[in-house]
Formats: sequence, structure tokens, C-alpha cells
Amino acid sequence: MKPTLQLKLGQHLTMTPQLQQAIRLLQLSTLELQSEIQQALEENPMLEQDEDSLEANAEAEIESHSAEAQDAANSAANKESSAENDDPHMDMENRQEIPDELAVDANWEDTYDIPTTPSPSNQQNSDSTNDFLENQSIEGDTLSEHLLWQLKNSQFSDTDFIIAIALIDAVNDDGYLTETIEEIYDGLKDELDIELDEVEAVLHRVQRFDPVGIAARNLQECLLLQLEQFDPQTPALADVKNIIEFHLDLLGAHDYARLQKKTRRNEDQLKELILFIQSLNPKPGASISKNNAQYVIPDIFVRKHNGQWRVSLNPDTAPRLKINEVYESHLKNAGRGNNTSYLRNSLQEARWFLKSLQSRSDTLQRVGEAIVRRQRLFLDYGDEGMKPMVLRDIAEELEMHESTISRVTTNKFMHTPRGVFEFKFFFSSHVGTADGGECSATAIRSMVKKLIENENPKKPMSDNKISSLLVKEGINVARRTVAKYRESMLIPPSNERKRLA
Repeated sequence: MKPTLQLKLGQHLTMTPQLQQAIRLLQLSTLELQSEIQQALEENPMLEQDEDSLEANAEAEIESHSAEAQDAANSAANKESSAENDDPHMDMENRQEIPDELAVDANWEDTYDIPTTPSPSNQQNSDSTNDFLENQSIEGDTLSEHLLWQLKNSQFSDTDFIIAIALIDAVNDDGYLTETIEEIYDGLKDELDIELDEVEAVLHRVQRFDPVGIAARNLQECLLLQLEQFDPQTPALADVKNIIEFHLDLLGAHDYARLQKKTRRNEDQLKELILFIQSLNPKPGASISKNNAQYVIPDIFVRKHNGQWRVSLNPDTAPRLKINEVYESHLKNAGRGNNTSYLRNSLQEARWFLKSLQSRSDTLQRVGEAIVRRQRLFLDYGDEGMKPMVLRDIAEELEMHESTISRVTTNKFMHTPRGVFEFKFFFSSHVGTADGGECSATAIRSMVKKLIENENPKKPMSDNKISSLLVKEGINVARRTVAKYRESMLIPPSNERKRLA
């Protein structure tokens, strides 16, 4: 065959580097975006942080706080002047004079009286401070480290110390032993000259460690270990031990009728015994295991102003950037020499980056506003006001592709008066209603939860009963759908929800 030349026409989509960068920034979470911006600041000399915007934001915040403080001061002054007018014979000598200067070794309590009983306002401030401190995540020891620390401070022989370490290694985060005594013995007998009963004896010693009930082999043993800490004269202790030791299966199945016959106790007495058992901790290790709180930074804020819901971007999600004016001016004066190619490329990349950031912010704003417009009833009335919505609804309204909406709603969060929600929370499937309308899955879950909360604890409703009640309300939902929604909310079935009133 002879080689020939042919012309062929065709079309194909090519993504420019700018478009690729814009898409990549769009799908980043807030933390990932901050990391990306920091990397760009370090690598591109043409980019710098806009200090003017930081100062403007700081001044605005200071002015806001100053205005609030001034209002509070004026209010306090008015109250004080009103109190003085009410009591013209106030003893002026009781007023404390503020000294010009305090000695360096002076104590505040030596000069000013500290009230022993806090006022309601002070109590409120104190409570809010305590709540703030309690919500902080503190890096603590893991359960294994906590047990090893107690082991090192206890008197164990070298052999028993090794056995105890093996036992602690077999304890999971809930505090239960995950291996049998025989399995632990088989793993140690080749290294140590020990018998099975020695492992059992060391286990009993480890089970005396804190927290109470640790290293139990099952729930029954865990609860019995906790009961050993009570005074033998504790009322009803013998009955509680009897239930845990011989009738724990009936209690787990909520078979209270048979449990009454076995224990020979009436309903009120049995209720007290069950409350006693429920006060015990079925997962003692969970109180020690490290469980750090995960915090999210909202991308947008939703507030109600003059009866209208307003959407605004969170200014703290990313630092404001700008082109370095010094380098840009130098580049203009230098002309188009070869030694300026690096700065020119950096300048172009910086402009693309700033444009991509602006595009990301604009898209977030538009999508957030579209979601809020469609879910106003949720913001006003809660979960039952949630309307069914899919990605296509927002995409068609904003004339965007569904993939773009999917990227925007992934790992993005919205701060509302009802809490912080991921964008995807507002998208849910729908179920048909009797009048031909639609009801969102979120609203149905809320209805199911409300029905279960208001049910008779002695006779909890089955999934079939809940389904029939919803059908009467005009919502066509099957029993298996109710079961699916119930399980998604971690609500047990009716036989496990049965309680003594």
C-alpha cells in the first residue's frame, strides 16, 4: 500500500487548564481549599494575602463589639441611675473607691468584695462558660494506655505482668475481652511455664481496674462485676443479681410478663429493678476510649432578616488574595525580556487561580440560594416541612450540569438556625401522596419518629401499624419503607421498644 494523506473532520471536547483548575477547586472542602490556597501562596510569588480586607474585617468586628458594649453600658447606667433615684438616701460611704494603683503583691480579693452567691446573670455566664469548656475535645489516653498505666502501678510478678499485657491487648474499645482465656493461654504457654488457671487469676485482677466492669467476657459478667462495687446491704441488690445471672435473656427480649413470674415481683417492683440495671454501664471502656470531636466549618450562613431568608458566604473559610503590586509593577517596567518569563507565567497562573476562586464562591452562593428558596418550609417548621428535591431540580433552575451541582454539594456545609447541615442533606427522594402530590423521605422519617415517640411504651406500634397510620394521612408508604426509615434513625423494632410504663 502506498502512504497517502487524508483530511478528516471531527469534534472533541478539550478541557483547558483553567477549566480543570476551576472544577478541582469547586469540589474541595473548606479545609482542603485552605490548604490549596496556602500552597499557592508559598509557590507563586505573584500572590499575596489581602491585608486590607483583613484589617477592614477586624475593624468592622471591633466596631460591632464596641456598639454592643456601649449599648450594654448605657443600659446598665440607666438601671443604676434609676436605682439611685429610687433610693435618694443611699449611703455614699458604701460605694467602693477605685484606687489609682495596686501594689504588685496585692490580691484582687483584698481590695474588692467578691460576691459569694452569683447573680442570675453571672450564673448564666458561668453556665455558658462551663458548657463551652465541656464541649472542647481533649487529647486523652486510650483505654489500652489507661489500663497499662494502672498495671505499671500495681504489684505483679514478671510472669503475671506479661499475662496482664496479653489480656489488655485483647480488650476492645468497649472494654470487653475479644479472645477466650484458652486462646490467650495458647499464645503464652510456649514462652511461659504457666497453667490455664494462672491466666484466669490474672484476669480477675485486671477486672478490678478502672473503669469498673472492664475486661469482661460478656455483658452478663460486665454487669455482675459492676454490682460487686455496691454495698451488700444495698436494697434490691439480690434481685438485680438474680435477673442478670439467670434471666438476662428475658430482659433483653422485653418479656416482662415472664420476668414477673420468674422474679415473683409486681410491675412497680420490677420497674425499679430494671431502672437499677439500666443505671449500669454496658460499655465501660467507651468512657475512656479516645473519641475526638470532629468540627466542620460552614461554607455559607442562612439568616432570617425582615421575614426573608438571606444567604451569605462565610468570609472566614478562605483568606482574601490579590496580585502582588510590587512584582506586577516591576513586570510592567521590565518589558518582555527573557528574564521575566517566570514572573509572567506566575502572573497568569495567579489570575487564573483568583478567577477560579471567584467562580467557586459565585457558584456556592447561587446553589445555596436555590436550595434555601426550595426548602423555606424546612427552615420555618423543621423536618416535616422538607420538600422532595434532586440534583436535577437545582441544575435546571441554575442552568448548570448535574455533575457541577454534585461537586458543589459534596463536603459543603450550611449554617442555619436549625443547625449545620451538609448541602446533600436537603436532597431527598419522594413518596407519592393520596392527592397526587409528593412527600420527601426526610419528612416521612420525621413523622415516623414522632409517632414512635408518642406511642404507648407498653404496646409499641409495629411497622405495619405505622404504615397504616401514614396511609390514613394520605402518604402512600409500605411497611418495608417504614422499616428502612426506622432503621436509618437507629430505632429498634417494636418488640425491643417495649417498656414498663
